[in-house]
Amino acid sequence: MRVLFVVNSAEDAQLTPLLRLGAGACAGIIAMSATYPMDMVRGRLTVQTDSSPFQYRGMFHALSTVLRQEGPRALYKGWLPSVIGVIPYVGLNFAVYESLKDWLIKNKQFGFAEDSELSVTTRLACGAAAGTVGQTVAYPLDVIRRRMQMVGWKDAASVVTGDGRNKAPLEYTGMIDAFRKTVRHEGFGALYKGLVPNSVKVVPSIAIAFVTYEVVKDILGVEIRISD
Repeated sequence: MRVLFVVNSAEDAQLTPLLRLGAGACAGIIAMSATYPMDMVRGRLTVQTDSSPFQYRGMFHALSTVLRQEGPRALYKGWLPSVIGVIPYVGLNFAVYESLKDWLIKNKQFGFAEDSELSVTTRLACGAAAGTVGQTVAYPLDVIRRRMQMVGWKDAASVVTGDGRNKAPLEYTGMIDAFRKTVRHEGFGALYKGLVPNSVKVVPSIAIAFVTYEVVKDILGVEIRISD
């Protein structure tokens, strides 16, 4: 999750990069926490198959079932790795995007910068690069979050394997235990399962969001730079 800020130029001089990144991380954590139960339920609805012993009939049925069978805390399983992941995700997105922009403008590399401005295409490329770095670094935490969301779900094992075989339910005592067991049983590469399809979705959306942010900033006549 990424949060963009727009402030007027008079206030801009008082905001250090660290404060901006901290504010972005805090905003991201609050927004993520408020919607986290929906994300948890989405994860379970996504992995269930026709051969799953139990079927959620929809979002509200899934929510009520989890609350009834596993309790309110179950709706926030995997919350900690999500919170930790917000910090590098937000920070790297901003830092890489602004650093690339500054480098291209100051050095006029490859003829991309004209009159201290970058074209929409170049800004999209900078946003895509920022999104790639940010989500790649934070992705293992997303994998662990998804796995922790399955803990306590009695049909999780058969749902995840998709073959109905009788396997022991997935069990993790916490985030560190989930990391340890995933790497030990499946190797380090398991932390990046699904990275490519996730990038196909996330990277373009981040690039478009950054360009939209720049356009709106220009329209409103305000300025904010993460690299001042």
